[in-house]
Order: sequence, then structure tokens, then C-alpha cells
Amino acid sequence: MDMTKNEELDAKFREKAKQLVARMTLDEKVSQTTNWAKAVDRLGIKAYNWWNEALHGVARAGVATVFPQAITCAGSFDEDLLEQIADVISTEGRAKYNEQQKYGDTDIYKGLTFWSPNINIFRDPRWGRGHETFGEDPYLTSRLGARFVEGIQGHDEKYMKAAACAKHFAVHSGPEDIRHSFNAVVSDEDLWETYLPAFKVLVEDAKVEAVMGAYNRTNGEACCASRTLLIDILRDMWGFRGHVTSDCWALKDLNEGHGLTKDLEDSAALAANNGCDVNCGNCFELLNLAIKEGKVSEERLDEMVVNLFTSRMKLGILGEVNDNPFDKIDYMCVDTEENRRFNLKVALKSMTLLENRNNALPLDITGLKTIGVIVPNANSRRALVGNYEGTSSEYITVLEGIQRVTRKYAAHNNTEPVRVLYSEGCHLYKDRVENLGLADDRMSEVKTVCNYSDVVICVVGLDATLEGEEGDTGNQYGSGDKRDLKLPGNQQLVVDTAIASGKPVIIVLMAGSAMQLQGAEEKCAAYLYAGYPGAQGGLAVAKQLFGEASPEGKLPITFYHEVSELPEFTDYAMKGRTYRYMEKEALYPFGYGLSYSPVEMTNASVIPDESRECRVLKVSADLTNLGRYETAETLQVYVSVDREGAPKWQLKGLKKVSLLPGELKHVETELPWEAFGLHLGKNEVTVEGDVTVYVGTHQPDSRSEALTGTAPERFELSTARGRLRVKKGSLLDELNG
Repeated sequence: MDMTKNEELDAKFREKAKQLVARMTLDEKVSQTTNWAKAVDRLGIKAYNWWNEALHGVARAGVATVFPQAITCAGSFDEDLLEQIADVISTEGRAKYNEQQKYGDTDIYKGLTFWSPNINIFRDPRWGRGHETFGEDPYLTSRLGARFVEGIQGHDEKYMKAAACAKHFAVHSGPEDIRHSFNAVVSDEDLWETYLPAFKVLVEDAKVEAVMGAYNRTNGEACCASRTLLIDILRDMWGFRGHVTSDCWALKDLNEGHGLTKDLEDSAALAANNGCDVNCGNCFELLNLAIKEGKVSEERLDEMVVNLFTSRMKLGILGEVNDNPFDKIDYMCVDTEENRRFNLKVALKSMTLLENRNNALPLDITGLKTIGVIVPNANSRRALVGNYEGTSSEYITVLEGIQRVTRKYAAHNNTEPVRVLYSEGCHLYKDRVENLGLADDRMSEVKTVCNYSDVVICVVGLDATLEGEEGDTGNQYGSGDKRDLKLPGNQQLVVDTAIASGKPVIIVLMAGSAMQLQGAEEKCAAYLYAGYPGAQGGLAVAKQLFGEASPEGKLPITFYHEVSELPEFTDYAMKGRTYRYMEKEALYPFGYGLSYSPVEMTNASVIPDESRECRVLKVSADLTNLGRYETAETLQVYVSVDREGAPKWQLKGLKKVSLLPGELKHVETELPWEAFGLHLGKNEVTVEGDVTVYVGTHQPDSRSEALTGTAPERFELSTARGRLRVKKGSLLDELNG
């Protein structure tokens, strides 16, 4: 079998890596297997720290473009946009790296191995780290994750611009406070149908360079030392050729948390023997002892270091390199005005409009004299960015964005600016703002602002001090996880007070997860889910509120009515979770989102491609912008397989297009044969029987239809005898009567 060009280059770098490793002593080789790899001066090997972060911008290393958090970007439902975001991130990362190298700075967060993206499935809204992911759907996560990897690694014929990492492998999504000892028990069906597909796509299609193991066990095996995951599936089945890293200090959990080994030396041996190449932590410093005692072979150590050196050579940062085009990227590419404009565009494309009663939005600035802006996230920088963030040179909060837009309008039209009144309203989660004050110490101010305002904008939600990773949060909840879906502190009281004032209330939710507002959703004039919208996010919110842009995002997660609808947090079975398996009607469904301009879908059709033996389905439809605002719409294709225990339906195709007012666009996408099957174990896809295909702009559930007043087109197909055949619902069937 002929090797691809990618495989040929990998083989050449790997051979050079083997030659270099052959010249190293045992201690020198061991020194390369922790994240702070030491210099070996006699061989020209520089010190290198493998740990860097780039979830939504180069993180923790000074100034960089801080994009919306991953879950917010996922709301764009836009593959191209995700690759463009990652391309900016890797360009800035390479520019910063090039400058850091000039000054001998090899500290943590200064390398080119970015431990992103997080492609775990956001199966439960209580999970604090869910906002690091692309949501609850395996297909959407696969597509966005793959394009993010391609943007990070680039498309040069020889070198990677940076290295991406698919994490956390696998079956990982909380609870945070027991992750170091927790055993996630999962069926074969859920493992292969839900938890592994995105990893498979990133490995096989996007050629991700690194994979990170999770803290927990999966079906008894610690993920960072799992022969099943790291060797049988990742290496042998999927053909992964990059390197595997542990999560940070996860290897000490093998003995301290999981009780699988007796000490750190045995933990290092277990992880090394089962496929882990680099340890974020210090357990692998004991590998020289483990090798001398026969617990690990030196051949396995050589393999580990070869994997690591091959990655560094593919980055062009090890050995004599004089032809790496990325060495020419300089610091003036970082935090540019162009990147700020693009960041604003990303935020505008990612927010989701959930309610808009009587076209309350966009606000008509000419009819307003006073606007009230209340609740703590209105003027919070922390609520803009989520976690794993970098440092922006400019942050624009929602309050500041509203002030900018209203002042700009007044200056342009030579009128008095709209008066913007502000009240913090309450503490983010405590019952008072001032420690010495009484409870509800801002309530009189809230009532005053509402009384004097023509419209009240309530900016509610969370920030990364309330939902995030264990150890990074200092909150009243559970190590970053949420106990319920309610607004913390007195935020709900402030919202209810604003609604009781009789003034129109616009709710802006800034959070990385599903929340419920205890009925305020039904009483407000409009409801915008802004997520964590990035450093330019406040300006983006303001532009959407005043109609300078139309919302076009779709929910990458389900908004539930309450936690009691869900199984136990520790239950990893998918039954009752996410749109694919939930039994009750959602508050706001996955894939749902409104626009200021209605978009009509017509002429939907599905046609088996005879040129490819009817094993590919060609899907098309016309989308027409019926309104007066430029907007964008996403064609969504769902597949339902007629089999007991199967998901109700699953997203299997999407295509997003921009539309000018009155514009019609013909949209096409394709579904491969695998889209009509189910993963029932060992990655086997079964395709035989009846399937239903839904083509529309949202999923085919009753709640989406009620919220939008539209329904997807339904097509019944057969997959018998290895070929797709349309049975009912095609355009041809309708024409033939």
C-alpha cells in the first residue's frame, strides 16, 4: 500500500528522531518524558515545555486575541469559522513562540503544543467544564473539532504551524470533585455511538498530533494508562502516529485515587507500558528506576521519546532547520486591529436569540430616552471570557458596548445620546454586594433604574469562578460543577423585580451552560444567549440589541426545564440525556435559534448518488431571506434509524450560508453511508433497514416546531442490500402524486 505524502514526511522525521534517541543516555531519555523536558546541550536539544493552552486564543502567556469560549463558538454551527479562529490562534502562538525563543524563554505556556480542543461530550449541564467543549452532539463536535485542528496545525506541506491535542480521552464530563478516583461505566453502544466518534474523526481525518488521557477510569481502566483506549483503539484501530500526554498530575491518581498501583514508580510503569508518552507531572522521572527494575523496557522508553521528538521535528523546532516558513511570523501579528474585528465578527455569529416577543428586538434607538442596564454580568470582564483564557489588550463589557453604540449613534445623527442607567443589582452569587450591608442592598437602586428607564436590559448568568475546572474555581458549588440550573445569588430576584416594574425586559444570558430562569423566559420581551462572548463580546451584544447585526447562532446544547429531568450526574448512560435520547420536551432545544429576518426553506430534496453506488445521499434545499436584515441560516440534516435503543435522531449534516435581504441560495451537502448506521461496538457500523431523514433549519422535535412555526421536510429511505433508496417524501414522489 502506497504511503501518503503526510505519512512519508512522518516516516522521515521519525527516522531522524530514532537516530537522535540512539545517541542518548538513559537519564537523558527519561528527562524528555515530563512536560518540562530538559535541554541536552551536547546533542543540540533545547529545553521544551509541552504544556500550552489555546482553547479560544493563546492562553496564560500574556496578550493575545481572546475569542469567545468554545461552547459559544460552537453556537455558530460554522466549520469554516472554527478553522479561521484556530488559524489566528496558531499564527499568534507561533509569533509569540518566535519572540520568546529569542530571549531563551522556555517556560510553561511558551511552547507550540496546544492542549486544545476539548472534544468531550457535554452530556450534563451540571458539568463545570462543559463550556470548554463544542456541545452535546458527537457530529457537531467532530466537524468543529476537526476544522479547529486543521486551523491550528496548518496546511504546509512539511511543517505544522502548531500542534493540536484532542482531549480528554475518553468518557469524561464530570463530576469534577471526584474525577481523580471516579470510574465512568459505559456501555459499548454509548461508548462507540457518543463518546468516541469525535476522537476518531480528529485522529483519522484531521490527523491531530496529540491526544490527552482523562483523569477518570473508563470501565475500570485509568484513561491515562488504558491499554484498551491508548493502544487497542487509538494506535491499532485508528492508526494514530502522534504522541499521547497524560492530564496534569493524573498519573499520581493511579495509586492515590484509583488504587491501581502501590506507588508512583508503579504508576509510571503502568502508564508507559500502556501508551502514555509524556507525563504532565513528575511520575515519569521515576522511569529510570522502573527500567532498571525491569518494569518497563528501554525499547518502550525509546518509542516514547521518538514519538515526542517526531512531533517537535514536524513543528520544525528540533534539529537543524532552515526552511520552516513559520519562523518568519513576527510579533506584529499578535493582537492586531484586524484580529479584533474578526473577534467581533465571531461573537456576532455565535450568539443565539431564544425569545423575541412582538419583535421587541432590535431596539429602536430613536424611540428611547433612557435604557436601564442591570445585574452583575453587565459590567464584568470575567463574564466575557470563560476559562483557559489569554489576556486581551481591550475588553468591552455589555454596559460599555451599549454606551459606545448609543454615543456613536448620537454623534452621527447630532442628537442627544440616550441616557444609560446602570446598577450592579446584586452580587454574582452572594446575597449582598457590600459585606457590611444588609441582604438585597442594591434592590432600591434596581427599582429606581427600572422606574426611570424605557427598557431594562438584565445581563445575568455565571462566570468561570462559578463554573469551571476543579481547583480553578473558588465558589459555593461543587469544585466548578453546578448543583442546579438556577441563577445564583439574588439574580433571579433582580430579574423578577425588573419584570414586575412593567417595563420591557431584555434578558442577556452570559454563561457557558444551560440555565433556567424560573418562568422569566415567558415574561421577558426578548432573551439572548450570549455565552462567554470574548473580549469584544460586550460590543457584539450591543450591536445585536440595536440591530447592527442579526443573531444567527444555534444552541449547541439543550436547555432543560430543571435538573430533576436528568439522570444522576455520575450516570454515564446516555438514556434521558441530550436531544438524542431525552424523553421530555426541552425548554430550548439543541439546534434552535431565531433571527431578526425569517428564512424560508423550500425545494428540499434527497437523492442517492448513483455514481457512488447509491451509498452517498445528496441533500439540497433553497433558503430565502424573507426579512430586511442580512442574516445567516444553517441547513440541518438529521437521521433517525429504526432500531430499538437507537437515538431518536442525530445531526448528520449541516451547511451554513449568509443571506442578504431577499436573497435565495441553493444549499447542498452530502451524507456518507456511515450516517445511516449505528456504532454498536468495536467501531462497527450497522446499516440495514429503514431510516428517516429530516431536512430543515432545526431538529424535528415538537418544541422547535412550536418555537419557530416551521417543520423540517421528512424523507423515508431504505438501506437494504447496501444501497440507499428513497421510499417516501422525495420531491419526485410529490410530483408523481
